[in-house]
Amino acid sequence: MAHGLENIDWQAPWLVHLRERGEVAANGIDDSTDVFSVLNDLVNHNAQTTTVVKFVPQDNLPTGTPYESCIFDLKQCPTRNNLHDYFNGLCWLHFPKIKARLNQLHAQEIKQSGSATQRGKVRDALTLLDENGAFLIAPEPLWQALLAKDWDQLFITLRPLWQEANLVLFGHALMEKLVTPRKPITAHVYIIDTPNLIANYPNNTPDKGTFLSYLDEIIAADLTAEKFAAKPFAPLPVMGVPGWCSANENPDFYSDSQVFRRPSTYCA
Repeated sequence: MAHGLENIDWQAPWLVHLRERGEVAANGIDDSTDVFSVLNDLVNHNAQTTTVVKFVPQDNLPTGTPYESCIFDLKQCPTRNNLHDYFNGLCWLHFPKIKARLNQLHAQEIKQSGSATQRGKVRDALTLLDENGAFLIAPEPLWQALLAKDWDQLFITLRPLWQEANLVLFGHALMEKLVTPRKPITAHVYIIDTPNLIANYPNNTPDKGTFLSYLDEIIAADLTAEKFAAKPFAPLPVMGVPGWCSANENPDFYSDSQVFRRPSTYCA
């Protein structure tokens, strides 16, 4: 492997949903191999892999054309040889409807504002989900504790409920950061309007392709510009998730107020 992909720990619990295809493809990349070509091979040689874009070299991005416009207008995703863009490609492969919807909303905002550089609240929130987002499938008490930022309740009192929960990472920058895990790394969990559609899915194990396809469809249908304007996210320090870090088996792990912050310390 090369381009930094050799540093990925594919046994990490947060990569379970990408492991089957992501690890095999990464093993085929060396210094002479371009990431974009490997991603295209995944699309071409796997009947279960679908995406609405073709991966192309970063140099294919036309001069003066915004990245999001290139994807929307040309159906081409400029891709560099690095971890960041490899994870981005894997997200396109596993969540094609969500990625396409985010791109569509970006394109609409660019058209309405007449500027690709003037981002605004909606595009900032779109980027936040794309780069740092996650999806939580969990019983209602865990959701309530997360929204209240009640970390003791979420991770200690209700700890047994995490056996019924899944945290599915979506943000490719978030995955890149977790190649070198650190306690402060925080995901932005998307607050879906219809959580029961996910929570009631009978086979909600994130390594099952059928579940990922279902999740992709449900989340994509929930994404609107109006909702993004309201920043529909809840911060979650991911190293606190039971099973994701051996150190969090000690309740004192959650006493770090610089990571597990009180609600009043978060910006609106």
